Amino acid sequence: MSTVSEQPLADEQPSDLRIAALHERLERSLADLESAVVAFSGGVDSSVVAALAVRALGPRAVAVTALSPALASGELDGARSVADAIGVQHLVIATDELSREGYRRNARDRCYHCKSELYGELSSLAAARGYAVLLSGANADDRGDWRPGLRAASEHQVRHPLLEAEAGKAEVRALARRLGVPSAEKPASPCLASRLPYGTPVEARTLAQIDRAEHAVRALGYPVLRVRHHGDLGKLELPAGDIERALDPAARGAIAAALREAGYARTAIDLEPLRSGALNEGFRSPSDEPTPRFT
Repeated sequence: MSTVSEQPLADEQPSDLRIAALHERLERSLADLESAVVAFSGGVDSSVVAALAVRALGPRAVAVTALSPALASGELDGARSVADAIGVQHLVIATDELSREGYRRNARDRCYHCKSELYGELSSLAAARGYAVLLSGANADDRGDWRPGLRAASEHQVRHPLLEAEAGKAEVRALARRLGVPSAEKPASPCLASRLPYGTPVEARTLAQIDRAEHAVRALGYPVLRVRHHGDLGKLELPAGDIERALDPAARGAIAAALREAGYARTAIDLEPLRSGALNEGFRSPSDEPTPRFT
């Protein structure tokens, strides 16, 4: 018999009935918590968790965004806008991932060091202000990707309501639409360090260069993109529907100029479509620990 925890097929949209039941189940589970801090980027996943938390807990829920050199331009303003729309208290803290040698080294476990920094700061904030639980926006589809950050979350007793409810990305977006979350259709926007191939050291100036490049190309009319950093080469990745347009001689020249202005001596447009998490393909999540569930 079908249950609300079953995920739809990749080409199947979750039914309204499934989403209504999932909504009720999640909100009821969150209501059992004393209070909660939500790790909040303003993306669809964390926004859904924050929206559910404030419905369930009211002022006992707070959304916290971390400001660091790896946060792309505009993301903080976007997070503030979403927090205001869903009515959740919103705080901004500073994190210092670059002080961690493991993060700067940029091995395959970079995200572990990043999330250790984040959850360490959130744990301190929660303890100082009397919040009981840390929540993240990890969803069930994250199990199929390389996610060292889940190990850091486990070490800090972070709970993942969406993952625990077996809600995948399609269900999360449907939940966001149901809840009126402004970022329901927002494309994934991972941190700027994800543009660096593993083994390339993470430096503040490199992150700033990537940010300048992406901001400049986005201003040319390409809202979804990645600029992969390969030393003096900036390689632009675009969704399949934008590649042909970008290869028009005039457009290509404008893109090259934008990347050079950002500091890249050489530029390229990848003929393969953008795939979020492409650098992680072939890796499995290092966390074999069971995910804690709400009771």
